[in-house]
Formats: sequence, structure tokens, C-alpha cells
Amino acid sequence: MATDLAKIAAERGIKYFLISYVDLFGSLRAKLVPASAIGPMQRDGAGFAGFATWLDMSPADPDLFAVPDPDSLIQLPWKPEIGWLASDLVMDGKPVAQAPRTVLKTQLAAADGYTMKTGVECEYFLISADGTQISDAADNAVKPCYDQSALMRRYEVIREICDAMLSLGWGAYQNDHEDANGQFEMNWNYDDALKTADRHVFFKFMVRSIAEKHGLRATFMPKPFIDLTGSGCHIHVSLWKGETNAFSDPQGELGLSALGYSFIGGLIHNADALCAITNPTVNSYKRINAPRTVSGATWAPNTVTYTGNNRTHMIRIPDAGRFEFRLADGAANPYLLPAAVLAAGMDGIRNTRDPGKRLDINMYTDGHKVRGAKKLPLNLLDALRALDKSAVLRTALGAPLVDGFLKLKTQEWNDYSRHLTQWERTNTLDI
Repeated sequence: MATDLAKIAAERGIKYFLISYVDLFGSLRAKLVPASAIGPMQRDGAGFAGFATWLDMSPADPDLFAVPDPDSLIQLPWKPEIGWLASDLVMDGKPVAQAPRTVLKTQLAAADGYTMKTGVECEYFLISADGTQISDAADNAVKPCYDQSALMRRYEVIREICDAMLSLGWGAYQNDHEDANGQFEMNWNYDDALKTADRHVFFKFMVRSIAEKHGLRATFMPKPFIDLTGSGCHIHVSLWKGETNAFSDPQGELGLSALGYSFIGGLIHNADALCAITNPTVNSYKRINAPRTVSGATWAPNTVTYTGNNRTHMIRIPDAGRFEFRLADGAANPYLLPAAVLAAGMDGIRNTRDPGKRLDINMYTDGHKVRGAKKLPLNLLDALRALDKSAVLRTALGAPLVDGFLKLKTQEWNDYSRHLTQWERTNTLDI
């Protein structure tokens, strides 16, 4: 065993470990294990009942074991006596094919020798503890983006989160107030996709935990307030061969290689099915198909198009050697998001898919003039149906993942559909 977690615990003063995994809905599950018991847990894993979480399992299934990855260890900066560990799921001695972290690792291993590097922009709101309103009543500007005063009123929370990322060596480099009142974004350096995904999982846990410590609540819900800009989770993507960025070409249009454009072609070809993964909740479609917000723009795509340095499209090429995929929102599973993007992009590379003409127009004002561009799904059910029909994603991500995801998300849609809203009563009670 290369890394002895019991030894590390003794050296660093770790008293407990959180052995964690992420289920199909992106929920973080864990067991708290005393350091004295970590040896057997590192070897065999911590036991769970899979059906009790959002996995496509039954109460009759055998124990699910979360085997911690020692390379993922993060000592909680705000509670250093606890070490957090990402885990891989095993049942009957075999990897669980529907486990999101396993799906990502499988995609990375099948990427024709390329290494995927990603960076994520995780927008979130700081809200009241009861979730009904933003936490800062004075944050009421019509154009609140980059508002220095609103940012500094939440300095204690932002500073603690950023200090934590700096202490962990993530390379945190900026924090800002985003386009919605009460909304923030914090950026750290890009890295190999699995490392970024593990950090993405931990970041959401950390932000929520530190917010609670300050008497607040943090939410990554895509659209918690109907009149405000929603929370995206933009992902920046590049493929590498060794130390060479395969997306970089000084002679290519906008500095992007032909390989990079084929990758984008794959995303455009598979966009409607991708939506089920990148925008996985009922609420997600209140962000990507939203009307004008208080600030004047949603900053979310509604059409399957790409561009240069223009934030009104689904895909933006801000500079050479990478692109930004702006479709995903805060509800996206940190592992399934890069896995699905890679699966669609590799389909584009293997089939030399043409992304079509680059559009440099403002899609919010002139998008209606574009002929032939695909529209994004209008709701979760449409996205699930597109995923169900997608041979590309079913083959790449695996039937256990796709079928399990579809089954559980269709149940969620049905639960939503059975919900009677006040809007229905107001508008149809007297028909």
C-alpha cells in the first residue's frame, strides 16, 4: 500500500476521516471513521446500503463499499482534525459501473491517450438560513456584478473559503460578486479532470460548511430566485498529450486546433442529450430558458451555438488552446459533468464532426435571426428523452449509468408533475 492513511493521521493529527462518495444526483454521502479504524477501511472500504442513496439499487442488493482514494485526501482547513477522502464504489469485489467517479475514470482511460484538463466556475448564492431570501438586504443594485461593497460585506465568509483553498494548494486566484444579488464566484487553477472533479465536490461541501459557520446558507441551485441570474458551472476544457496542449494551434482560427473544433463539434452534435447530465433538475430549465433578468441578461445559453470571446453562446473560445462550455449549472454532478463532456467530445474527434459556422452575434438580441441552430431542451423531461435516444452517450457512459440515471430522474420528474402549484390554482381554478 503506497500511502498509509493511519501513518498520515498520526503525522498530521487527524482524528477522523470522512470516507465519501457522490451518488447519481450529485449528493455527497459519507461515513465518519476514527483514525484508529482507517487501516481496514482503506483496504476494504466503508460499507453502505446503496438503495438508501440515489443509486439504482434495491434493498436486496449486497453491501456497497466505498474504498477511499488516499491521493484525494484533504484535511479540512476549518476543522483540521478531520480528513476528507473521495472514494470508489465496489460491490461483490467489482467496481460499480454506475458510480459517477468510476464513470469519469473510465472515460479518462478511454480517451485515446489524451489527458483531459478542466477548470470549473462554481457560482453560488449566500442566502438566509431558511432559504427564502439572499442574506444581504443591502445587496439590491440592479447591476450588482463585481459590486465591491456587496463583496466586502461578505468578506469574512469569502476570505475564509479562499484562505482554505490557498492552504490546500489549489491556486485560488480571484473572488467576485456575480451578476445576481447575493451571488458569488471563486476561481482556482485548472488541473487534470479527476483532480478538478474531486476538488469541485469538496468545494461545494466547504462553501456550505463555512457559510453555516457564519450563520448563512450557501446554495448551488441553478435558479433559486426567478428574477435573478441563475448559477452556472462553466467548465473550461483542453486535451493534452504529455506536456503538449492538443487544442493549441497558433495557426488555427482563434488559436484552436482542428482537433479542438472536432471536439466542439461533438458537443454540438450531442447537446440535447448532454443537457440531462449538465442540467439535471427541473429547476435547471428556469435558468437556460429564462426571460430577461433584473440585471438585463441571463448569462446562460438557449441555443446550441459556439463563438469566440462572447458570453451569449453555449460554447465560448476565450483564448488559444481551450474553450468554455457554458451550459452546465450548479446542480451538475462534479464527476458526470466532465465525463459526459469528454464522451461527447471524443465522439466529435473520432467522427471528425464539423461544429458548423462560428457565430459572433449577440444571441440575446439577434439569436432569432439564426437559421438552423438547434434549440436546447425546454424542460428536464425533454432532456431525459434525448439522453435515452443517445447511442453516443449510452455507449460511452455505459448502460448501467444511463439507465439508472434515467430511471431515478424520471421518477423525480413524475414527482414534480404531481405537484400542484399556486400558479395553476390562480390561473385555472375558475375555468
